Amino acid sequence: MNMIITGLKIKAISAFKSMQKKIRDFFISPGYVSGITVIELVLILVIIIALLLIFKTQLIDLINTIFDKITSESSGI
Repeated sequence: MNMIITGLKIKAISAFKSMQKKIRDFFISPGYVSGITVIELVLILVIIIALLLIFKTQLIDLINTIFDKITSESSGI
């Protein structure tokens, strides 16, 4: 009877260590990471900045028009 309990303890410890190793490997191993890389972020930022520089005057005019409309409608109660 004591041999059976000892065997079960050894199997339980072995299973626990195996599960612990799998969990550690899951969180630590680099593997394939899907997402946006640094190069893609830099390219997106460059494109956005270029668009802002190209349409700078149109954007400023649009924002000024919006603020003028907001101020004129809010003061005319």
